[in-house]
Amino acid sequence: MTSVGVVTPFWLDRPPSEALDIAVTADEAGFGTLWIGEMATFDAFALATAVGLRTSCISLKIGPLAAGVRSPVALALGLSTVVATTGRPAGLALGASSPRIVTEWHGRPWEPVRRMRRTVRDTRAILNGDRVDGFRLQQPVPGTTISVAAFGPAMMRVASQVGDEVVLNLVSADHVTTVSKALHGPDGVPTPPVAVWIPTALDPGPDTLRQLRSQLAVYLSPPGYGEMFTALGHGDLVARARAGAPRSELAQDIPLSLIEAVGAIGSADDIARRVDEYFAAGAGHVGLVPATAEDPAGRRLLTTLSPLLTKGRR
Repeated sequence: MTSVGVVTPFWLDRPPSEALDIAVTADEAGFGTLWIGEMATFDAFALATAVGLRTSCISLKIGPLAAGVRSPVALALGLSTVVATTGRPAGLALGASSPRIVTEWHGRPWEPVRRMRRTVRDTRAILNGDRVDGFRLQQPVPGTTISVAAFGPAMMRVASQVGDEVVLNLVSADHVTTVSKALHGPDGVPTPPVAVWIPTALDPGPDTLRQLRSQLAVYLSPPGYGEMFTALGHGDLVARARAGAPRSELAQDIPLSLIEAVGAIGSADDIARRVDEYFAAGAGHVGLVPATAEDPAGRRLLTTLSPLLTKGRR
């Protein structure tokens, strides 16, 4: 069974409060899942609580959060608080993040693989009601799904071994196929299942394309992403990014073909077909990241796409 959800984006050129408006729009449009990440605006658990109190039925997936920043106790307390105060089902997603965020912003050591294994193991145990290092959660949430965001081979192995779901962000359908085959579950179904986030824009104009290009420019140089973009034929951009070219300069040179390779843009039918391509590649869930530069809160996108993408799915 496939499903389509919505991701709360944190566009740098949009007001932070738009995240709440997107949540309300996604709920009213009938999408079943809302992903709530964390960047430089809101605490994810606080935002998820606000979303739960302002929406009616959409389930919440909190993260991916940097596994090296919060302890398993803090993660379990945050998830439990959201569920208890909103009455809304919620899952948790964790990712390695980056040395800049983990070490520079939060002052934690950068040891992504070891930290991910331990964090998933201990957080799952605490949420199930077990005592871990002397701590027991008074309001456990047994059976909480813990998704793991992955890209490189080391974290992909960890995600496949300890995660309930593998999360991929900003990847091509061919990359999803590669990951799905590597997970080689029974009957060709990946185990664990794969979720993928894709930037999405309905009939994008120049401001929307500028927004999408600016986001893509951030991902040109990191390991894994750079290699994927190179394989897609954009090695010159990757080389310039890794040589220190300004992000604004790189963004101007990102071609439409690269946006199309890792996203879903165009008419409603174009987007629906693109989502189906990701499902055909092996994804079990697609999270739409709505572009909002010319479509505040993604209202036109989400209300138009919901009948095409959620019928028979949640």
